[in-house]
Amino acid sequence: MRYRYVGPAELRDQVVAVDAVAAIDTPASLDARLARRDRGDLVEPLTFVVALDGMLRLAPRRSEHVALAGGTDVLAAGEMTFASAETGWCVAEVTNQSTGYCPDPDSWPAVAGALDHVGVRHPGNFTDKVVFRRCPTCIERNIVRDDDFTCALCNSALPARWNFMTD
Repeated sequence: MRYRYVGPAELRDQVVAVDAVAAIDTPASLDARLARRDRGDLVEPLTFVVALDGMLRLAPRRSEHVALAGGTDVLAAGEMTFASAETGWCVAEVTNQSTGYCPDPDSWPAVAGALDHVGVRHPGNFTDKVVFRRCPTCIERNIVRDDDFTCALCNSALPARWNFMTD
């Protein structure tokens, strides 16, 4: 499934160009991206997207997903924490936390495919799954917590199924 950007228009409108260095297509490119960090466990997660070509892109946590994606649709988005492993790097934690794209937890296969392509071990699924829903009444984005499908802004019922539009 493709995820279209659904966050604030002013963030999307600030996107200028995609950082080609952010693309991770080999273990060496991942190592180069993480080289500036301590080789021990990395405490701060990185922002990630899986582009439409299946390529993993990484940026510092405070980066906007839409900027990392160059303003385009993505196959997945969230945050990822890496740890040192005997043979390079592994993913310690990964989540679909992106309020700009609001990806469904069903986006995991795109993340796994991108990591498998680079040869990075991963936990096999999101370590923290975020459930996003758009309120049909006030149209706001919501994060569902504790299985409470109630809009945080207007108290309307949220749908049980993911309901953001895709192309």
